[in-house]
Amino acid sequence: MSLDPRISLVTLGVEDVARATEFYERLGWKKSSASQDSVTFIQLKGTVLGLFSREALAHDAHVENTPKGFSGITLAHNVTSERGVDAVFKFALSCGATEVKKPEKVFWGGYSGYFADPDGHLWEVAYNPFFPLNAEGHIVLEA
Repeated sequence: MSLDPRISLVTLGVEDVARATEFYERLGWKKSSASQDSVTFIQLKGTVLGLFSREALAHDAHVENTPKGFSGITLAHNVTSERGVDAVFKFALSCGATEVKKPEKVFWGGYSGYFADPDGHLWEVAYNPFFPLNAEGHIVLEA
């Protein structure tokens, strides 16, 4: 047996599900009818984003709800140009994101910036000339 190489659901632990949901809806992402007061599900291309109470998520996983700080995880939204990075970054800020790092040319040959959602989850907006995107906007890597 082997594990199918995919991620079905990414769940972010948030302080206030309603506030987090409002932020992601301002980005233009739609809450699914499968959502409840305690959890929001948003259908993305190829995966689902979940928003769930940080405390409840820690309890569910049987781990301690440790203080906020860098979790060692970032989420990324790749686009097809540097101009696209600037536009998405500006839009995210207008929706209530917090600027973490202005978009800039980066050491690996691309262009990217970072913003944080209302709970401090880091999102990178990137143009990576080495990671082409297909017609659906998905990264296509050689095997």
